[in-house]
Amino acid sequence: MTRRRPWARRTATVAVTAIALAALTGPAEAATTTSTTAAVDYTTWQQDCQTVMNQALPYLEQRIAATRPGEKQAIVFDIDNTTLETDFGFSWPQPANKPVLAVAKYAQEHGVSLFFVTARPGIIYLPTEYNLEHDGYDVDGLYVRGLFDLFEDVATYKTAQRADIESKGYTIIANIGNSATDLSGGHAEKTFKLPDYDGQLS
Repeated sequence: MTRRRPWARRTATVAVTAIALAALTGPAEAATTTSTTAAVDYTTWQQDCQTVMNQALPYLEQRIAATRPGEKQAIVFDIDNTTLETDFGFSWPQPANKPVLAVAKYAQEHGVSLFFVTARPGIIYLPTEYNLEHDGYDVDGLYVRGLFDLFEDVATYKTAQRADIESKGYTIIANIGNSATDLSGGHAEKTFKLPDYDGQLS
């Protein structure tokens, strides 16, 4: 996990690793998009995401207002089809999932740190970080899967990363994802599940 750095220092690296990202995700995403959009249209997905974020925002407003002295608040986000439009985004960088971005911006404007925990492999760390920051997310921490993490159960891996964030003194006031593996295992005061339509979205 590395804190964000100025874009100018990593532009060349991002350009190279973006090719790796396309190679790793391009064909799979195209196949997923074809099958997914046959059953789930973009407008419905956005409406369903907005419904969940309409529940998250009032909670965050109240919880942020009740910040305890010295408390460092954080939100943990999944990435694919949570913060980014992975299965609906046909461009690079991938577009932000707008309802989630609006909630993230409210939180970051009120001093809440944003952490991103993804099952993406470490080889695409830099293009992932760049994509998130390009879309308007403040990346206070990005956790990707290392070589040995690739063999670990996703839910177990993500739970361990949230525990690591807590070990740094943060209170995770919300955990937002679109899969049960994003949210199970505790280490968050409240969870918000976006739709995955019985696993049709990654």
